[in-house]
Amino acid sequence: MKYTGARVLIESLIKNGVDTIFGYPGASVLNIYDELGKSKDRIRHILVSHEQHAVHAADGYARSSGKTGVCIATSGPGATNLVTGIATAFVDSVPLVAITGNVSLSLLGKDSFQEVDIAGITMPVVKHNWIAEDVNDLAVIINEAFIVAQSGRPGPVLIDIPRDVSSAVCEYEIEDGASFAASRATGTASNDRAERLIERTRRGMYSDDDIRCAVKLINDSKRLMIYAGGGVISSGAGEELVKLAETLNAPVALSLMGMGAIPRDHSLCTGLIGMYGTAASNNAVQNCDLLIALGARFSDRVTNAFTADNEKQFAKNAKIIHIDIDPAEINKNKDCDAFITGDLKEVLKNMIGEITEKKTNEWGNLINEWKALDNTNKNLSKENNYKTNSNKFLLPDFIISETAKKFGENAVVVTDTGQHQIWTAQYYPFKNPRGFLSSGGMGTMGFGMGASCGAKIANPDKPVILFTGDGSFRMNSGEIATMMKYKLPVLIIIFNNQALGMLRQWQTNYFKKRYFETSLENQCPDFIKLADAYGMRGFRAADEYEFLDALNKCAGILSSGLPALIEAVIDKDKIVHPAKF
Repeated sequence: MKYTGARVLIESLIKNGVDTIFGYPGASVLNIYDELGKSKDRIRHILVSHEQHAVHAADGYARSSGKTGVCIATSGPGATNLVTGIATAFVDSVPLVAITGNVSLSLLGKDSFQEVDIAGITMPVVKHNWIAEDVNDLAVIINEAFIVAQSGRPGPVLIDIPRDVSSAVCEYEIEDGASFAASRATGTASNDRAERLIERTRRGMYSDDDIRCAVKLINDSKRLMIYAGGGVISSGAGEELVKLAETLNAPVALSLMGMGAIPRDHSLCTGLIGMYGTAASNNAVQNCDLLIALGARFSDRVTNAFTADNEKQFAKNAKIIHIDIDPAEINKNKDCDAFITGDLKEVLKNMIGEITEKKTNEWGNLINEWKALDNTNKNLSKENNYKTNSNKFLLPDFIISETAKKFGENAVVVTDTGQHQIWTAQYYPFKNPRGFLSSGGMGTMGFGMGASCGAKIANPDKPVILFTGDGSFRMNSGEIATMMKYKLPVLIIIFNNQALGMLRQWQTNYFKKRYFETSLENQCPDFIKLADAYGMRGFRAADEYEFLDALNKCAGILSSGLPALIEAVIDKDKIVHPAKF
């Protein structure tokens, strides 16, 4: 059957299980949009307000569902507007397929209108990219793209499709999506390159000796600790993590990306580790004799919390086992004594049966003392907050804890980047994997609105809450239009301190209070009026009574299928407390 390249693209996306695509049209992708319109009963397109938020939405969809997110943009500025979001997904290992249009093949390399070498631009921040120069190769490229995005360490890929390729005609055989999925899973996919990619990802990357070496270190240790990162969530290894921790009676510290890998209220969970980590996590890592790092990359925000600039002090008394699917991470930021390169879920299943169970001991008692210190610090902090605050402003811990009480443990929580991001990690009682979406490695302000749209579409039956700051929200508030158009019941809570809070905090600590260009006074709009301009209900809360009242009203609005907004007024000098030891 003869199909255009645009039709081949749509059929191939559907065949790969895609039900939603986020994007913004332009001249170079009009052929594709024409086919999207014809196929709107089979694949849903979400029109965003800016291309960057299309990729953030695809990212949020992927993080919260475990599926591969898909976005589309036109050539030139449309394509370049995707780059920040692609880099965000790359650093945080999010499976994503970005599709861009380009000028016709004959115009490439001639500085044509809206031409850009998007393949060259994105090369450092994708797992792979393709320029589809022949319509006959398009189906093969699309199938490969999904395999690459999902296999091994997940990440983004990009397909650039010149305009004349999308309009060209080729022979294409429609294959049932279920049979295609089965053929891909069994390695009988319909093209040689895809088969080689499948076989490469299926092949084991570790040996029995690797397992035995790690198990010996574990069995010989007395003061074990587990450091769990986002790889636990990506691999679906949450149950295995809990089983390992309980078998070893080992405390589990979490990176920012690892939030939800183990329930926050589990007796062995010590919470966030690193620069803004808990006393229990940070004291434990400095006093353990063996650290097991699971799907974590030893970020500088974790290791450099212990000295100003020397990660060598991190876990200085411990031997280290590093388990990760990406061999490039091994010994990159921190030398280890043993490592296993492979899928974390599979590795842990193979390891747990070989490990000697460890009973509660003095190490466990010491961990509990540090956890008690964290609780004492929290209580003292609350008392001091209330004494100094005098109810003039809302307190972050109150905002976050009351929101958690209202919407429960199944909520998907999204943040932008800044103080509110760390407060959320510190105070929200996460219980489930894929319940916390945040730009961890890139720290992208403006991530939240797009990501929360994607998360809500992927999780229509779960509450979705966006905690954001006034600085971040100014960058992405146009996506209110997307929420309203598609009736996405997301709760937006803006921490408004009329400042770029984290930068102001650093200027306080390190720049003798020279607050240059971090104040947003007289620069932020009236957020309630802004919401109203889009038809969204908004509420301003400056004290606890007003916040709880707004929370109740917003719950009702969300239940009616519409989004809502709360502007929570906080003190511009309220800081995120760094790690305590």
